[in-house]
Amino acid sequence: MVDDPKPAGPAAAPVFNTRDANSPEFWDERFDRRFMPWDQAGVPEAFMAFALEHRKTLGSVLVPGCGSAYEALWLTQENWQVKAIDFSPSAVAAARQQLGGHVDVVEQADFFAYQPPFEPDWIYERAFLCALPRERWPDYATRMAALLRPGALLAGFYFLGATPKGPPFGIERDALDALLTPHFELVEEHDVTGSISVFAGRERWLTWRRRPEFELPAL
Repeated sequence: MVDDPKPAGPAAAPVFNTRDANSPEFWDERFDRRFMPWDQAGVPEAFMAFALEHRKTLGSVLVPGCGSAYEALWLTQENWQVKAIDFSPSAVAAARQQLGGHVDVVEQADFFAYQPPFEPDWIYERAFLCALPRERWPDYATRMAALLRPGALLAGFYFLGATPKGPPFGIERDALDALLTPHFELVEEHDVTGSISVFAGRERWLTWRRRPEFELPAL
């Protein structure tokens, strides 16, 4: 989820009309013109490892900002209960093409107003927070907390380190902790390999557990 980066080859990046990443049209333009440098065109190994490790304890997953929905397809094939959403009509069209006979898995929706048809055990984060302008980050934290019951997990890849502009909008690690720890406790963190060039060297896998709604004071 990158805003007109310098291309690696001789071809120039397309010129886009929409510059507001809060707008579905921003992402529509990039999907329609197939300029998607954030798209791995596959399923990350760290994601598969996490899903396989937790498949006996987690059964349902929500994938916000799903894009082409490679992970949603893999989860569906692994018999997870899955709902993938994106607010870009063009992204949803790409996801439905990818999902084939499982098109009901994906839905066009605004994450901040969306109510999934089930209570997710896990919300998967992959390039969703870093696609959001920084002023939306507090909304991200509170909505994630609202969608997850105590004990449920928010887990995935986070793009760390500040960026002068975006998307992707990188976040400093201490800022991420400040954003999420009022609602979540960090239970797992590790490096990842195989990142595409947009995210290389700055992705980490973090697993956050939803805190109890009300915590008893320490004695």
